[in-house]
Amino acid sequence: MRGERGMHDVVIRGGRVATGGGSVDADLAIRDGKVAALGAGLGPARREIDAAGKLVLPGGVDSHCHIEQLSGAGLMNADTFETATRSALMGGTTTTVSFAAQHPGMRLSTVVADYEALAARGAMTDHAFHIIVSDVSGENLTADLPALMAAGHRSIKLFTVYDKVRVGDAEILDVLWTARAHGGIVCVHAENDGLIRWMVRRLVESGRIAPHHHPISHPRAAEIEALSRMCRFAEFTGQPVMLFHVSCAEGVGVVREARGRGAPIVAETCPHYLFMTAADFASAAVEPAGLMCSPPQRGTADQEALWAGLARGDLDLVSSDHAPYRLDETGKYAHGRDAPFTRMANGMPGLETRLPLLFDAMVTKGRLGLDGFVALTATAPADIFGLAGKGRLLPGCDADVAIWDPTATRTFGTDDLHDGTGYNPFAGRTVTGWPVTVLRRGEVVVEDGALAAAPGSGRRVPMAVSPAMRPQADPPAGRLDP
Repeated sequence: MRGERGMHDVVIRGGRVATGGGSVDADLAIRDGKVAALGAGLGPARREIDAAGKLVLPGGVDSHCHIEQLSGAGLMNADTFETATRSALMGGTTTTVSFAAQHPGMRLSTVVADYEALAARGAMTDHAFHIIVSDVSGENLTADLPALMAAGHRSIKLFTVYDKVRVGDAEILDVLWTARAHGGIVCVHAENDGLIRWMVRRLVESGRIAPHHHPISHPRAAEIEALSRMCRFAEFTGQPVMLFHVSCAEGVGVVREARGRGAPIVAETCPHYLFMTAADFASAAVEPAGLMCSPPQRGTADQEALWAGLARGDLDLVSSDHAPYRLDETGKYAHGRDAPFTRMANGMPGLETRLPLLFDAMVTKGRLGLDGFVALTATAPADIFGLAGKGRLLPGCDADVAIWDPTATRTFGTDDLHDGTGYNPFAGRTVTGWPVTVLRRGEVVVEDGALAAAPGSGRRVPMAVSPAMRPQADPPAGRLDP
C-alpha cells in the first residue's frame, strides 16, 4: 500500500501511543509499511482509524514458539504456520520466532531451508527462526552453522534433556565457541537429565504415572543445576546465552548471581509460570494432560519471585513457549488416554493468550505498567534477537500495531482460540484489555474479531548482531589458561 504524494496510507488518531521508549498522547501516521510520524494534526490519509480511549502499542514479538515442528518423540505438533500465526495475530502478536528443529542425522542447511519453505507458504506474521542443534557431526558446525548465521539465522537452541535432541557438555561448548566466532546467541532448555530420569524411574516404579504426577518428575533441583551450569559455560566462553523458560525462584537467583559475576546471560519466563501452579492440575476446567509442560508449573512463591525478577530486570522478557498438542490421539493421547505421563507430549498453546493475560496483570491491574508490558512483550525480544524495525513505534520502524481497548473484558472459553490445538489451557479466566485492531507493516490484519491476512503474507526477518549477542572480549577459554 503506497500513499499518494503528501498523503499517508493510514493515520491512527486520538490514542495513547506506547513507542517502546515511553508513552505519549499522539496520532500515528503510516506510509509504505513504516511509521512515518508521531504527533498532532497528522494527515491527510487514505484511511483513518479512531483510537480515542484506546492504547496504540507495538505488535507483540513472541520469541519462543514451536510451529509445524516434529518433536523429539516423533510427534508433529498441532499447528501449521497458518494456524499458529493466525492465532498470534488474533492475540496482538505480529512477529514470531519459532524453531527449525534438527534431529540426529540431518544437515542443518536442509533443516532450515525446509522450515523456511513451510513459513513462506503459511506464515501470516513476520518471523524468524531459532536453529535447534542436536547433531554437531560432519559439517554442521564447521560449514552449515556459520553460513546460516551469516544469512541472519543468529539464534541457536540447545537441549540438555530429551534423548533425540540432548547434547553433552563438550558439544555445548563447541556450539558456544562457534556462535562466538560468528555473532549470535545460544538459547538453552536447561534441566539436568540425570535428575529427571531418576525421578521418572521412581515414579513409574511406584505407580505414580498420571498427568498430575508430571510436575514431580521435573524437580526444581534439575532446573537449578542446569541453569547454573549454563551460566558457568557462558562465563567460561564469553558467549551470550539466553536461558529459556525460567520457572522457579531459585532460577531467578541463579540468573541474578551470574549477572553479578559479569556472565553474559539473558533470561525469560512464560505466562504458565506466572499464572499457573502445580495445583492447577486438580482443576476441572482443563484436562491435566493439557497442562503438562517442561519445566512444570511450580508454586505461588515461585510466581512472586518471577514477577519480582521481571520488575528488577533479572528476567528480560515473557514468551509464550507455544507448544501445541491436541487432547486426542493425534497429540497428547497418541499412546492412548490411559498412557503414563512419560508417553504424553509436553507443551500447551499460548500464542493467543500471552498478551491478554499479561496486559490484564501488568496494565489493568498495574503490576508493571504500560511501558513495562511493551518492553517485556515486544521491545526486549526484538532487541535481544536483532529483529530490526520490530518492537517499537518510532519513525522508520515497521508499522506493526496493536490497538487495545483497555476496557474490553473477556472470559476464556474451553475452545475459543484460533490455533489448531482445540483447547484453551486458561479456560475460565477473565481478562480486561483486548487487541481490537491489529496492523502488520501498515496493513490491517485483524479488525472487529475477523482475520484479514493471507497465508504466506508474513516475511522472514533476518537477525542482526544485537548488543545482547556480542561476546565478552577475553574469556578464560580464549586464554586457554591451565
